[in-house]
Parts: sequence; C-alpha cells; structure tokens
Amino acid sequence: MSVGAATGRVVRVNGPLVEVAGLSGVAALDVVEVGPLRIPAEVVSIRDGLLTAEAFEYTGGLRVGDVAVSSLRPLSARLGPGLLGGVFDGLLRPLAEAPTWLTPGALAEHPSGASWPFAPASIDVGTVLSPGATLGTVTTGSGFVHRVLVPPDVHGALTWLAGPGATGDDDVVATVAGRAVNLWEEWPVRWPRPVRERLRPFAPLVTGQRVVDLFFPIAHGATAAVPGGFGTGKTMLLQQIVKWADVEVVVFIGCGERGNELADAMADLTALNDPATGASLRERTVVIANTSNMPVMARVASVYTGMTVAEYFRDMGYRVVVLADSTSRWAEAMREFSSRSGELPAEEGYPASLSSSLAAFYERASRVTTLGGTEGSVTLIGAISPAGGDMTEPVTSQTVRYVRCLWSLDRDLAYARHYPAVTWRHSFSLDDASIANWHATQGRSGWVEARAQALALLAEADRLSSVVELVGLGALPARERIVLLTGRLLREAILQQSAMSENDAYCSPAKQAALLDMVLSVHDKCLSLIEGGLPASAVEEIDLSTVTRARDETGPDDAEGVTRLRDEVLARMASEP
Repeated sequence: MSVGAATGRVVRVNGPLVEVAGLSGVAALDVVEVGPLRIPAEVVSIRDGLLTAEAFEYTGGLRVGDVAVSSLRPLSARLGPGLLGGVFDGLLRPLAEAPTWLTPGALAEHPSGASWPFAPASIDVGTVLSPGATLGTVTTGSGFVHRVLVPPDVHGALTWLAGPGATGDDDVVATVAGRAVNLWEEWPVRWPRPVRERLRPFAPLVTGQRVVDLFFPIAHGATAAVPGGFGTGKTMLLQQIVKWADVEVVVFIGCGERGNELADAMADLTALNDPATGASLRERTVVIANTSNMPVMARVASVYTGMTVAEYFRDMGYRVVVLADSTSRWAEAMREFSSRSGELPAEEGYPASLSSSLAAFYERASRVTTLGGTEGSVTLIGAISPAGGDMTEPVTSQTVRYVRCLWSLDRDLAYARHYPAVTWRHSFSLDDASIANWHATQGRSGWVEARAQALALLAEADRLSSVVELVGLGALPARERIVLLTGRLLREAILQQSAMSENDAYCSPAKQAALLDMVLSVHDKCLSLIEGGLPASAVEEIDLSTVTRARDETGPDDAEGVTRLRDEVLARMASEP
C-alpha cells in the first residue's frame, strides 16, 4: 500500500458520519483519526478521493477543516494478559478510570506499565516453531494460565527466549524468525483468527438451566439466538449462563444494554465464586461495556472486538462463550449510519448488508483444532430485542437462518412469573443429534426418547388446554386428562427454575435427567392407574407436590435425592385403591 498523503481535512460531519478529503493511500476498513481529539473512525467507503468513515466517539465539536490522519491499519484489538476480569469499551480500551473515558479520544493510547510473571517453555534455541506454538506462560492472580503463543503470521527458528521473571507488557519475550514477540499482540477485529481445522460440535455447553440443557441444548462451538420482547428475561437468562456455563472464559458484550443492568451483573460476578477454581467469577470474564449512553457506532466495533478476544483465548486451547446483549442494538447502529450515508434502505430501514453481517458474525463461532494442535471452542449466544415483541422483524428473522439453536422467550410466560420464559412452542435445537451421542457416552442412552416424549406431552397439553376452554375438563377422556396433568408437572417441576434458590439456580445434567425421569415415571403410573379402573378425577386428587418440590429440596447435583423422592411418590401412588 502506498502511503500517499499523510493528512486530510474533514469536509462533512453528520452525527457519527465523517467525510474526509485529501487523504490518499487509505484502504477500506482502515482507521483514521479526526480532529484535535484524534477521534477514531473506520473508513467504510472511498469514492473519487472522498473517504466516508464511521466515528467511534461523539463528534460534537468536530468541524469542517479539522485535520484527519490515517493510521494505515485496520481497527485492531490489543490482546494479552490483563483482559480477564477487566471492563472495556467497544474498542477494548479499559474503563477503570471512569468518568475519564467519557471524554472523546482520552484513551487513544493504550496504557502500559503492568508486569507479569513469565515462565518460558522448554524449547531449545534453533527449534523451528510454527504459528500457535507455546513460548511460555503467564499465571494471573486468579490462577488462570495465560499461554504466550507464536503469532499466526510467524514461522521460523527460535533465536532467543526470555528467562523466567517479571515481564512488562512491551518487553520482548522471544525472537522467532527475526521477529520480536511480546506478551501482547494486535489483531484486526474484523478478521477471523486462523485455525488448523474446524470440528463438528459434540459435547453440550452445560448451562445449568433445565429448559436449555434438556430440551434445546447447544454444543460447544455452536450458536444460539435468544429473541424476546421487553421484560421477558433475556438479560437474566444470559447472566445465569455467564455464572454457570462450563467454560474457562466468558466474554460478555453489553451492546446498547442499560448501564444499571450491566452494573448489577458485575456485582453478581464479583460476589459469586467459580466452582472450578474457587476464585471470583469475574476473574474468568471479559466485559465489553458499550451501554446505551455511550457512542452508538462503537456498538458496531464491540461485537467484533468481543469475538476477537474470544478467538484469542480459544487459540490457547480454552472453551469460550460469547454472550452479546443485544444484537438488535448493533443492527440499529448500522441502520442509523446507513440512513445518514444515503444508502438505499432495505426492510424496515435496515441496510441491505444486514443479513451478510449477521452471517459473518455467527460464522466465527466454532469448535476447532488450533494452530498449536490443541482443541478450543467459541460458543456464541446473541440476544435479540425485537420491537414490540415482533418475531418477524428483520434482525430476528435473519438471525434464525444462521443459528443452530433458538431460545424464544414468551411474554405470557414471563408475565406469569415462569422463569426462564423459554417457550417450547417456537424454540428449537439442531445440535440434539450430536449431543445425544454425548449423553450415550455418559450412560444416559435414554435421553433422546425421554426428551422426545416430554416435548410431545407439552405440545399435546397445549392443544388440550385450548379444547378445555371450549368444552370443559370433564368432557375429556381420562387419558387426555392425564396428559394435561403431566404437562403441568413438566412446566412446574422442570421448565420453571428459580435463579434465587441455592438448590435450583444451577442444575447438573444428572439431576436434570433424574427430574425428567421422575415426571415421566409419574405419568406412566397415572396411566396404569387409569387402566386399572381408577377414575381420572381420583388420580388428579393424588398429592404430587413432592414432584414439584423436588427441584428445590435437593442439591444442584443431588440426582440420587431426586430418585429417592421418585420412588417415594411411586410407592404412595401404588397404594391408591
């Protein structure tokens, strides 16, 4: 790329849209810094020497004639130790010194000065190293092992490796093929990091939420969407997944989220301990905070920044989950910019590129063999906030095309205080077949049949509920009345879950299977009582409160306790005349 003119001039400012003239040698997606505050802006189009860029800061005070300088590089994230436990803006700049970060351009330079205990790997000088090879490790205060890798674009002989000891961010720890390697590296956020091989999803991402893990499971490296109107519990569900997902790293992207909700989530993460390490859950979490009061176009950058951070930890061989709340706010930012740039609008004013942007984003989730030969994964879960709860709007309808799981939230369930308000009517999972194989390896070969039977009973109970409203319960045959009873037990004993209960906030896969087995066993016993001549009304009067209380009265991992309660209920039912 030729350097061309080093500086240009601002010729037009329209909100986040900035047009620059007189700046040559710039490529699309390069970053230019405009105005005296060096506001970063990404070039989105070049026509006849006129650059159009989207500014990632507020442009108030920016004037025609202000200087624009090109960085001659795309928007990149600084990746290295210190990310875990931190809170960053959409450009991965730390927000620890608020409200300083409210000033545009105040954090244009990355802070430095931190030091880390570097432990070199056992590698002889002269060894030829491939991309992704481990040069050493840094152990953070929480005990997390941060692996220092050969960058993806470096291949060659090791000529020098630093010894053990405290190492600063900018200190060189190795020289490979004549190139100095630091503890940190920069990577363009819109470029997926390379891998050796993409693998098929297999093992489930255990969230501890029964409606997800039992009925609509997601595999490590897969994708899910969580659409729901206002007040249906999207943020609450995502926060529960942050707390309980069986991953080593969580990247939470607060894209246009309310600041108070993000503050509550941070307080919970600090207070709770990771069951795997005993440290605070915040120590395994990277928060990208681009709240609703922050520059709107930074939302566009935040989703790519969060995904780049996730891929960075994936390349170390870790399992990572990315939670984006919400992708609707990201799409709205793209819509605002496209309207200001005069782009021909598509459905509901969104840009025509919305579908391809969503596809490219969700495509970056995967389970892979890394360049270093280890296995890692990035699982992506995106919340959607459709206006008025309209599930046919463009962001929802386009996202459903590219995800493997849909956890659709229902307003009626939410208003009935049914949490999580994931409706079994419109949700789906395309990972159920591969996850069934995983359950079989864990000794739960009947998982597929039990799940299918439960979903069929829920669907049949919903159909019969409409019939009961017309003809009354007494007009139904006995078998169908038992289906209605079982549907209620499935909803209350399994699908409902209390995030405030120590026993029920998290539910292990073994306990989930035991609860489902309890309900289905009670269903079969009720049918046998009906076939034995007992009236349906008498079966409905049997005290089954033990079934609905089992989730709260047994520990998160107490599958044996659930089985014991099941046996007690069945024995009591067998004594019915």
